Amino acid sequence: MFYNNIHTRIRYVFLVVTIILIIAIARVFYIQVFSYKKLNTLAESLWSRELPISADRGKIIDRKGRELATNITTTSLVVIPNQIKDKEKTAASLSNILKSDYKDMLKHVSKKTSIERVHPEGRGLSYDIAEAIDSLKLDGVYLVKESKRYYPYDNLLSHVLGYVGIDNQGLSGLELYYDKYLTGSNGSIKYFSDGKGRKLELSEIYEAPTSGITLQLSIDLDLQLAIENELDNVIAKYNPNSVIALAMNPNTGEILASSARPNFNSNNYKAYNKEVINRNLPIWMTFEPGSTMKITTYTAAINEGLVNIFEDKYTDTGKINVDGATLHCWKRGGHGLQTYLEVIENSCNTGFVSLGLMLQKEKLMEYIKELGFGKKTGIDLNGESTGILFDINKMGNVELATTAFGQGISVTPIQQVRAVSAIVNGGTLYTPYIVKNFLEPETNTIIKSISPKGTKNIIKKETSELVKYALESVVAKGSGHNAYIENYRIGGKTGTAQTVENGVYSNSKYILSFIGFMPADNPEIVLYIAVDNPKNVVQYGGVVAAPIAKNIFLSAIDILDIKQSNEGIAKEYTWLDQKYVQVPDVVGKTLDEAKSLLKGFSIEYSGNGNKVIYTSPKSGTYTKEFGTIVLMLN
Repeated sequence: MFYNNIHTRIRYVFLVVTIILIIAIARVFYIQVFSYKKLNTLAESLWSRELPISADRGKIIDRKGRELATNITTTSLVVIPNQIKDKEKTAASLSNILKSDYKDMLKHVSKKTSIERVHPEGRGLSYDIAEAIDSLKLDGVYLVKESKRYYPYDNLLSHVLGYVGIDNQGLSGLELYYDKYLTGSNGSIKYFSDGKGRKLELSEIYEAPTSGITLQLSIDLDLQLAIENELDNVIAKYNPNSVIALAMNPNTGEILASSARPNFNSNNYKAYNKEVINRNLPIWMTFEPGSTMKITTYTAAINEGLVNIFEDKYTDTGKINVDGATLHCWKRGGHGLQTYLEVIENSCNTGFVSLGLMLQKEKLMEYIKELGFGKKTGIDLNGESTGILFDINKMGNVELATTAFGQGISVTPIQQVRAVSAIVNGGTLYTPYIVKNFLEPETNTIIKSISPKGTKNIIKKETSELVKYALESVVAKGSGHNAYIENYRIGGKTGTAQTVENGVYSNSKYILSFIGFMPADNPEIVLYIAVDNPKNVVQYGGVVAAPIAKNIFLSAIDILDIKQSNEGIAKEYTWLDQKYVQVPDVVGKTLDEAKSLLKGFSIEYSGNGNKVIYTSPKSGTYTKEFGTIVLMLN
């Protein structure tokens, strides 16, 4: 009986041991087969360390593929504190090379972390400094590649492009608005170390960074450069408080160019005041539009069938009484009897008051709002203003009258460009936009395209045609004559608006503006110019802003390939007007043949030879009558 019990117990023990062994073997098998990846990953995470490799930010290019924002490679310093044996010596060596504080560097190399980025003194190192650090062969000290944003044209499009911070995050402009698209995925070099941080002799793992998406803009670099040059000339000539230029394709809403002064260098934005870098004037600045707003009043009256611009007449005495208030025309003696076509040619204030009173406040404000005033346009940029309109419930006839000729309300340049574009394109109000395409960074294949978005039938097509004709007449015969270009059809309207200081209109400071389009019969570009408080010049939009627009239009003719036309309204020249004539084609001609064709011009020569190979200005372009032509000879 005793031995039976012993044997039974032995069998039980053997069975238990066998079961335990089976469970242990099963567990090992499970770990080896099924949990290998998980455990291996866990082990790697304990052993592995990463040296970061920053990704390139997505490029920004113009509509023709030319780079406006790109990247340059820089070097930055990182340290792995556990690998640094002599921290005092390392800190001293690095602080000496970087010209930084020793105590700050000691904190970096002593920090209780697996990897420490030396910031800011170790970011964006020059070649000489990086080489000096590398030559020391310090344990735990590494130089890593970083990508730094670079704007090849410095100040060009600064408010549109914006700028980035030290970590390549977008802080303003398109850089901020499209930051999630432009930001790439960083890569790394993984290496393995023991518990004390000492590097193990194991293979390194390279994870390549992924560049951000490329943004292709609607901006035309050639037109932008022409505008930038013109604005520089305006600053030099008039020393204004600010100047704005904005160009849009009226048939799509694409922004072709945008600029303002003051501007800043996106590569060095910290050198400028926040008021300069954070205010994109074409979309942020609000001011009384003055006479450029008359286009809206004029359009509304025609669209409502209230006037026949060729037959209906208005007598301007120089002033008009509205509910006891006397409102004056800019021409104190008045323009006398005029057709309503002449009312807009002459920019007659009282004539527009009469149109406003015909419309009544409800109808005029309806058109103002339908054309996008009083609200953001929706352009793909941050910082857009809404402007200010009269509350219709508090609006009397006096407010109605001043609104009709552009006083008492505030609007933005982009709102005006958008509204006039709708008026001259047949009645479609487009949402302005700057980014046309999103491109794959390696192949430049289109990932996504932006299509024009517009609200149709804002006005009748017939109204659009009449307003275009009237505004072409303004340039040919009226206040906008300084924007006229021979054999090219241009329409537009000048503006002269008093600035407000401490709630009172200034008698000496004005915002002078011009908004125009070309060709007048089928517009391809709408251009807005505004000059705030120019010095030492007659304060009229037609005197200051219109010539600026003309110079830009002259550049746009070649850039946009705008064709000549002899069907436009002929200009009525006065003896004060500077005439522009077309440069004859003399390329390929002999010198004597060229001289014969260039009679009346002053001729200068460059090079030796008897054959003309190039002219400045180019053949076919327009230049001042009796101006200078430079011939390059070979």
